[in-house]
Amino acid sequence: MENSAERTTLCPSARPELANSVVFGLVSGKVTEPRVTYLKQPLPVTDELLAKASPVTPTEIFRTAAPCALKGCQHFDGQDCRLATRVAEKLPAVVEELPPCSIRKDCRWWQQAGKAACLRCPQIITDNYNPSQVMHEVALPEVVT
Repeated sequence: MENSAERTTLCPSARPELANSVVFGLVSGKVTEPRVTYLKQPLPVTDELLAKASPVTPTEIFRTAAPCALKGCQHFDGQDCRLATRVAEKLPAVVEELPPCSIRKDCRWWQQAGKAACLRCPQIITDNYNPSQVMHEVALPEVVT
């Protein structure tokens, strides 16, 4: 059993190749309207699991989380995740109730933006080759001057 003092804040938009990554959702829906279906329990990312995505890339079908990189991330401003803020403020909600997410208690987006982020999270796909204009704008890191 994990001690709460040892818990790590997770980024729900992490790449699967990052250390200690877990798969917490599967992409379903249509190409024009993808949606994440959440797993009951996150699965550790392994080479074998990633191979199951073939012939597409793992990030087209898996949503992965990894420990928040904090200042090592282009979206982190030293205190908050600007991506979480943009998701919560600029994307439309795609569900009316909190999705059953297995990483919520450790999720940076939940900790920072709460329900607003969770209601938008099911539309976030790591490698989205057909993003809407607003999705594209939300995903771009802000240039900090």
